[in-house]
Amino acid sequence: MNSISPNLNIMIKACEKVSKVIIRDFGEIENLQVSRKGPKDFVTKTDKRVEEILIEELSKSKKKYSFITEETGIIKNLDSQNIWIIDPIDGTTNFLHGIPHFAISIALRTNNELISGVIFDPIKNEMFYAEKDHGSYFNNQRIRVSKKNNIDECLFGTNIQGVKFTNLNLRCSGSAALDLAYVGAGRLDGFFQSNLNIWDVAAGILIIEEAGGKIDGMLENKISDISLKASSTNIYSKMIENIDNF
Repeated sequence: MNSISPNLNIMIKACEKVSKVIIRDFGEIENLQVSRKGPKDFVTKTDKRVEEILIEELSKSKKKYSFITEETGIIKNLDSQNIWIIDPIDGTTNFLHGIPHFAISIALRTNNELISGVIFDPIKNEMFYAEKDHGSYFNNQRIRVSKKNNIDECLFGTNIQGVKFTNLNLRCSGSAALDLAYVGAGRLDGFFQSNLNIWDVAAGILIIEEAGGKIDGMLENKISDISLKASSTNIYSKMIENIDNF
């Protein structure tokens, strides 16, 4: 593994530990699809349990750091300048329906600047991570955003609301965190989506920036109702031209 900071190491280890719970529970979903109660309550419990474990693991060596999380909200500890931003399962609806496309997302924000980010897809065992000024990586290999120049050859991630704004080639995968990681790795050429929360996007923003991409729409200290547009610098202006009134 390339040289990483102690904080990023903690984040990666926490993801690896909690992935065992996610994989086990994901294996139960098929049985629950046919039960009278259905899988929704079960998935909510998984989300909360995963978040609890992540908070516990991250707090072991950084007892004073604060948190912004999907399930619990804001946890104010003694250190309010260092904040863990957590989405225990980004792509919960996919998880709920037995679709193996979701991820754990953790970012560390220090003095209002994102300095570390991890997005881990436990089913595919794919780890994307970045540190400020140290580049972006996928399973220990350096990654860069797409080099394409022809927008007709490009593929963009969005959600169902984003479809009406453009005729670009689109995919709606159901996980904003993985879409952003895929832009950083060059699998997707760009991404645009609105009504996002900070825990959906914090790690992905850093991964794209450190992979050489351009990202717009991250408003300082905003937690919800975030609109993001991201791509390589090559096609950013072309993407914007093709998104009407987004």
